[in-house]
Amino acid sequence: MRKINEECGVFGIIDECDRPCVHIAATALLALQHRGQEGAGIAYFADSENSDSIACRKNDVFGNDFLSRAPQTKMACGHVRYSTTGGNTAENTQPIVTHHSRLTFAVCHNGNITNADALRGYMVNERGAVFYTTNDTEIISKIIIDRIIKTGSLEKSVADLMNTIEGAYSLVLMTRDKLIAARDPHGFRPLCIGKLGSATVVASETCALDSIGATYVRDVRPGEICSISRSGKCESIVAKKGNRSLCVFELIYFARPDSYIDGMSVYKARLEMGRALARQCPTDADIVCGVPESGFDAAYGYSMESGVPYGMAFVRNRYVGRSFILPTQTGRSRAVGLKLNPLRASIEGKRVILVDDSIVRGTQLRETTEFLYKSGAKEVHVRPACPPLVYGCKFLNFSRSKSDLDLITRRIIQEAEGENCPAEVLAEYADPDSCRYAKMVEEIRKIQNFTTLRFHRLDDLIASIGINPCKVCTYCFNGKE
Repeated sequence: MRKINEECGVFGIIDECDRPCVHIAATALLALQHRGQEGAGIAYFADSENSDSIACRKNDVFGNDFLSRAPQTKMACGHVRYSTTGGNTAENTQPIVTHHSRLTFAVCHNGNITNADALRGYMVNERGAVFYTTNDTEIISKIIIDRIIKTGSLEKSVADLMNTIEGAYSLVLMTRDKLIAARDPHGFRPLCIGKLGSATVVASETCALDSIGATYVRDVRPGEICSISRSGKCESIVAKKGNRSLCVFELIYFARPDSYIDGMSVYKARLEMGRALARQCPTDADIVCGVPESGFDAAYGYSMESGVPYGMAFVRNRYVGRSFILPTQTGRSRAVGLKLNPLRASIEGKRVILVDDSIVRGTQLRETTEFLYKSGAKEVHVRPACPPLVYGCKFLNFSRSKSDLDLITRRIIQEAEGENCPAEVLAEYADPDSCRYAKMVEEIRKIQNFTTLRFHRLDDLIASIGINPCKVCTYCFNGKE
């Protein structure tokens, strides 16, 4: 079986009183659908008097048929899923519900456990565990049960879990009387806490809080466990300390622009990326356009800084989801054609600066550029809002890449250097001042048929975000954690 890694959205709500928690969870998950469109699930305690009565609905949680029959409850948790590999099955859709004599609970997970294979083998061979899914979340559930038998405490069990698993993750765990929120020691994935009247809520992004009318309270800190009771009391436990290392792609691509991540406005970060890119790469052109929608804000910043007018190059079909996260290249290519239609009146006869969030495989952007040429654009100058991705992400697998060779950069490097490129040579390709870097960028430009190509420099990117370089993960750009 192929392992499933998750880049998803999570939500939880808890209150002393019965309220429409399922409806609230569904609304919040709709606000988080940019983080996952392959599956969704909601779990809740259907019977407040029966400790074993967790109901879990998967994949059709937004329909009126389900929501009209959903009861008033004191809590609920939910999940939207984007799997980097594997199938979109009900079994692999979260929440994962566990019934045990010691504890009944539901857990949602956003991230990737890098030592999952070793942990799965240990739980099967040494602890006699039986697995029914291929995702990391079931491993988390099995370990929690294993630990709670020893410790007798859910909080201690989650703390033990965080000292056992490795990787990037945010967790929401729901029991009969409490909601647990936890974030990995490096804070790779976001997680925040809010208040909705007397209820306490947790969510992957603040935009989910806004969608339900909740007030932002704070972010869950890296390595922190928050144990929240029905009364709203929040017990904070530092399970494991680590060096903060937020995934920079939360600000570049994943998060909605109206969200705040660890106190940073995603919109302002992207705007400043565009401003810095304009200063770094001034271009004589007639119009600046963004690739919908994650390129819009950086394109607007580029226009503001450069003085080149901002305009629309495409009309987006809003009923088509994020093509970047579809499982196959065929599906991604089909989605691009369905999602974007060139706005000929805006670009015909124009020299276009096209700003995108990034270049990963290169396939979609090449197709997008061809749309512009066919619609009359004279020139297409491509300006990605981040540096070239030279290293495959080992924490999040955000690009669905099965190998580094799925990256356009690594294919070009392999052609130039052979299969076993030394680390010191690879580092040169990540250095924007090196000759190898310049040759790689030019080769990408030719393959993609861009008029010109200039990537954002990493130092300018970090400066535009306004975060300490030691507190953000840049591994995919320079190989440094």
